[in-house]
Amino acid sequence: MKKTGLKPLRGFPDVIKHLPCAEIQVEGAKAWILQSKTSQLVFFEFVAGTKVPEHKHDYDQWGIVVKGKMTLVVEGEPWMCGKGTEYLVPAGAKHSATFLSKTRVMDYFSEKKRYCPRAEEA
Repeated sequence: MKKTGLKPLRGFPDVIKHLPCAEIQVEGAKAWILQSKTSQLVFFEFVAGTKVPEHKHDYDQWGIVVKGKMTLVVEGEPWMCGKGTEYLVPAGAKHSATFLSKTRVMDYFSEKKRYCPRAEEA
């Protein structure tokens, strides 16, 4: 039987990290953008202790935790999210997040300009 060479990843692979880096104003966060004509899929890495302050936007946000653990608060209700947890933040809902460990998430934004590429890559 042929060996595949699969091993656990410690972060997103180069195929993701070769996407444009997002301009993000949260300390302890990195992000890469997969852009379409009408929306974005954003791959995030957060260090433990990172906090995304409460905010809202006019469009839905769907996400899934790839690895790690976070507390997501939507309209004042906290949700503990771990590997494999999916979430939907409805348009207009106030939400915030605290990352309890090094965490990777993928978020889909039904808005094409939620994040912009960093200036040096634009």
